[in-house]
Amino acid sequence: MNIAFWERLGRKRATTLHATPLLRWLAWLVLAALLGGCADAPYYAQSVRGHWALMSAARPIDDWLQRPDASDALRQRLTLVQSIRHFAATDLHLPDNVSYTRYADLQRRYAVWNVVAAPADSLTLKTWCFPVAGCVGYRGYFDKTQALALAATLRAQGLEVSVYGVPAYSTLGWSNWLGGDPMLNTFVNYPDGELARLMFHELAHQVVYASDDTAFNESFATAVERLGGALWLARQATPQARQAFGVFDQRRRQFRALTRSTRASLIRVYKENKPLALINKVQVAMKKKVMADFRADYATLKDSWDGYSGYDAWVAEANNAAFAAQAAYDEWVPAFEALFDQQGRDWRRFYDAVGQLARQPAPERKRNLLALCNGPVLCNPPL
Repeated sequence: MNIAFWERLGRKRATTLHATPLLRWLAWLVLAALLGGCADAPYYAQSVRGHWALMSAARPIDDWLQRPDASDALRQRLTLVQSIRHFAATDLHLPDNVSYTRYADLQRRYAVWNVVAAPADSLTLKTWCFPVAGCVGYRGYFDKTQALALAATLRAQGLEVSVYGVPAYSTLGWSNWLGGDPMLNTFVNYPDGELARLMFHELAHQVVYASDDTAFNESFATAVERLGGALWLARQATPQARQAFGVFDQRRRQFRALTRSTRASLIRVYKENKPLALINKVQVAMKKKVMADFRADYATLKDSWDGYSGYDAWVAEANNAAFAAQAAYDEWVPAFEALFDQQGRDWRRFYDAVGQLARQPAPERKRNLLALCNGPVLCNPPL
């Protein structure tokens, strides 16, 4: 079973199932049953319940704009969402479908909580495999308590674990027949530039998706969000929004440069000590020094940020799992940006070229990505 199957099913059944809640629910049960052969039933049950609750809470944005109990602030944000959605389809040639045409207030800060894990001597994420998404380096929960329970189990196995909230996720287009991915309260109030970028990122997942390659998928979506976000800021944003985003983005780039250099240092430590046992005191000492240097460098960097503390929590809990998860989102971005230039900065040609990469065997795809970014130094891909 693959994503294309569900997209075809959605297109075929949209007219007959869209207005029938019972059939919708049965469809989700069928999906859970098909997926259930790959993992435990309770996990898929919470996935179905959680996503069903999210989808059921969503209402058309046009309806929200007419609601007397909707605040002026919410109306302004939803109007901006509609404008960004139009820009995504017309200027970036992202899918023009029902995604982000509805809104839901989940009454919580995050849509889901992801759990990631890695060995104490490696930046290679533990993976979980699913028939639709393939193998991915995370496991998501709608209930934070369940995410923390899994984290405790993984720590007991000797793994380093990170649990983090996720404001939005993509169903890769296969839920469009159910109304599509909705706008959520978890990110509707993001600064204008960040809101646009996140929408572009999630919509990009509907364009190209390579099974079993989280780094490829997330780096591609990040490249689209960066390139598309820059275009949106230049053409649509107010001067105030551009200025605010510039400050925020500079800090983000500085922080990611620091985490990239730290990842490279950790990889060197683990490679140099690979023949030795994990209990090797030299490796442990080297790792501690890398982490101490990271936190010291962050403190120095933060001093120039006028009191901004947005990365404090991440730094306080940083470990192999956190570094590895972050790597998936940006390590191939230079390759995709180079490919965009190579395709004449034409979005359709770019998507076609990325689709060709996605269809290649993983080793060939990695070689071609490395060639695009002139070798491993620039891209520093996850090992």
